[in-house]
Amino acid sequence: MFAPEVPTVSTADVPADAYLLDVREPDEWAAGHAPGAHHLPMQDVPARLGEVPMDDDVYVICRSGGRSAQVTAYLLGNGFDQVRNVDGGMRAWAAADRALESTGEDAPRII
Repeated sequence: MFAPEVPTVSTADVPADAYLLDVREPDEWAAGHAPGAHHLPMQDVPARLGEVPMDDDVYVICRSGGRSAQVTAYLLGNGFDQVRNVDGGMRAWAAADRALESTGEDAPRII
């Protein structure tokens, strides 16, 4: 079986207006995520593939980069060619002092 090479970028290389696809679990998302990110848990990607834009650059992120690399490879294998994994995930995002928000009243954090 062919396994595509997974293109990877640093958090610094993710444009502010990028389509950022966060594939973490709902509790991780609620605790802290990038403003404007699109939440689609990894397990839901195959069933909701039509929600991911094929004609735009898509940056895939998780907590540390493992799940997002798997989703990036899946997308590449399903006809998406403008997709990149965000190296280090939301941990690297937060460490780089990129903006975070949460869905609750607590301060945003990465879990």
